[in-house]
Amino acid sequence: MRAIVIHAPRDIRVEESALADLGPHDVQVRIQAGGICGSDLHYYQHGGFGTVRLQEPMILGHEIAGTVAAVGAAVRSVAAGDLVAVNPSRPCLVCRYCLDGRSNQCLDMRFYGSAMRMPHVQGGFRESLVCTEAQAVRVKPGTEPGLAAFAEPLAVCLHAARQAGPLMGRRVLVTGAGPIGALSVLVARYAGAREVVATDLLDEPLALVRAAGADATVNMRGEPAGLDRFKADKGYFDVVFEASGSEHALIAAFDVARPGAVIVQLGIGSAMTLPMNVLVAKEFNLRGTFRFHEEFALAVDVLAAGTIDVRPLLTATVPMAEAKAAFELAGDRRRAMKVQLAF
Repeated sequence: MRAIVIHAPRDIRVEESALADLGPHDVQVRIQAGGICGSDLHYYQHGGFGTVRLQEPMILGHEIAGTVAAVGAAVRSVAAGDLVAVNPSRPCLVCRYCLDGRSNQCLDMRFYGSAMRMPHVQGGFRESLVCTEAQAVRVKPGTEPGLAAFAEPLAVCLHAARQAGPLMGRRVLVTGAGPIGALSVLVARYAGAREVVATDLLDEPLALVRAAGADATVNMRGEPAGLDRFKADKGYFDVVFEASGSEHALIAAFDVARPGAVIVQLGIGSAMTLPMNVLVAKEFNLRGTFRFHEEFALAVDVLAAGTIDVRPLLTATVPMAEAKAAFELAGDRRRAMKVQLAF
């Protein structure tokens, strides 16, 4: 079967790849849709991110969904013909964190399309994939595969919301209007936020986020003082989702978050220098959030039910044979929010 393989920055190829054997607890999935994620773009544009670098060719992709083609003899939760979203996390299930119910912190995690370990963990941008039964989450019949492929990034944002605590009636700021920021706006609305404001440096993604449900947006490049109205009385926002990975965005949020606010760091960037005196004086709760665990199944359910409507965020669906063009489009934030590949 064919797969989309990255060899070096901007060296992406559609190549033949072997299909793994089907074990008794395994599921073979014919992949139909795969979303291009920020980490995929980092591999494509730069060969990696931070200290994580490509050391060998790797199949990209971890936002995937498709139809079950075959199941192992011991599989009971899905059957041939079922639509499934594939959870890209394959935790060890025996380390201290897995046993404590925190598999996203697994000490021996294998996550699709990741160069964090050697050999690299091959990803899901391929015509067919063999995964474990636990990874194949059944989707309600009639759901579009492209919607199901949003399960992974939506699960990331649902986990971030869980880190934030109750959002009902809260005033929420989302910094960064890429796919994760946009999904964070949708999740905040789903969780009952009273008001949601989003910031970015470009008008085009902000327009999409407004259409998706943000009450207001601010272009911090075009309007550097756009958040000043929220600074009165030590700040306005109860919760901040920082989705850009930018030090400047986080520091700006410090100025408009009220004392005692919860700040959830979603964006992964470089090292930051923060005004710790402000964090201390305003008694912020600064929290990290990393991947997801049980939120993946919740993401599948709300997508299938239409409770969270992600369709306005899907910019284009591109055939896998045109993978390079798809990655170029996905890397242009003025033209694209979420680009998916069709297999």
